[in-house]
Amino acid sequence: MSKVPLDVVTGTLYQLPVKTLLRYRCLSRPLCSIIDDPDFIKLQLNNSIATKSHLRLILKGLHLYSVELDSLDKAVPFNHYPESIWTGTEVFGSCNGLLALSNSDQDIALFNPATRQLFKLPVEYIDLPDKSCIRGFVFYGFGHDLVSDDYKVVRMVQFKKDEDDNLGCFVEYEVKVFSLKNRSWTRVKKLPNYLRFMFQFYFHLLHRRGYGVYVNGVIHWVSPRRPEFGIGNLIVAFDLGLEEFRLLPQPNYGAREKDFVLDVGALEGHMCLMCNYDLVKVDVWMMKEYGLKESWSKMFSIDRCRSISSFRFLRPLICSNEDGGDKVLLEVNGEKLVWYDWKRKKLKTVKIDGGPDSFVACICVESLIPLDNGSHGIILKKLQEQKEKKTQCRKKR
Repeated sequence: MSKVPLDVVTGTLYQLPVKTLLRYRCLSRPLCSIIDDPDFIKLQLNNSIATKSHLRLILKGLHLYSVELDSLDKAVPFNHYPESIWTGTEVFGSCNGLLALSNSDQDIALFNPATRQLFKLPVEYIDLPDKSCIRGFVFYGFGHDLVSDDYKVVRMVQFKKDEDDNLGCFVEYEVKVFSLKNRSWTRVKKLPNYLRFMFQFYFHLLHRRGYGVYVNGVIHWVSPRRPEFGIGNLIVAFDLGLEEFRLLPQPNYGAREKDFVLDVGALEGHMCLMCNYDLVKVDVWMMKEYGLKESWSKMFSIDRCRSISSFRFLRPLICSNEDGGDKVLLEVNGEKLVWYDWKRKKLKTVKIDGGPDSFVACICVESLIPLDNGSHGIILKKLQEQKEKKTQCRKKR
């Protein structure tokens, strides 16, 4: 090690998978020091994102499944679940290798599937404004605060007075933010009036639209059109750094602005919009420069075909490294994955063995982002236990 330049060692290490890096920590103190360094952790993460390496597709059906993105051939269920991951556990966010999980509005955890670290958030009860109110719909969000280099969970609860009121006319709201760095919850006090019209029963209950989309330090939800109140589609944005709400500017859709259902997504680190026209056609828009209205451009359109009779829901996941990036992986209707070549307008269904029939998909990059203040003691203990078991088995043979 002493004869090899440090930059050569580092340049080699950050290209390796996380599982290999965790094992290399045991080889020597210098290696352990390099791999545990916060700058190295960021370097490894940024390299994986830039090169689209060490990526996995997470499928949430009844259980959680992992699929290698390079092959997309076999879905592997999460084995040896941590006790906080049950059947029915929801994944409401993915960012820099961390998954945000929820069993209920008070049972929330962060999980790094590459290191198998899990951090259970402290229980934060919902404060009802008065005895006449009941809890309404709960929105979630998860992402990276770029200002403070922190990871934050957002829980937004809407209240209502009538149990049978599903129109979304709520009386008060509670928004709380959990900071991983501070290990605590804080309440957001300044809430805009447009949140009162955000929830729409059928829109948000379908396809888990209450889970916010993270882009550029901001979490986004759609507040769908409310013609009865004279309100059009809104993109509600919550800035994790400022912990404030704002509205994201939308593109000029054209003459058919009132004819589609709007969804939000993220692709290659950019904000995306999906305009669904009567389930037969979807326009996908991309914001090239975040926050700038003029940077919106229509990326592609896709029409229904023999293999897809209707577009109930569509979300872009990632662009292919091959063919100049002209192919994009799409989640369609929560039941199918397809590669779509938007230049040739060709579509190819992806067949994954062992996956669930219905699912929600997200991309997860392998990373060393710690959930326990940088200590990998638990992981190393498990690796050592596995090594000892293998040694014992060999001796018995």
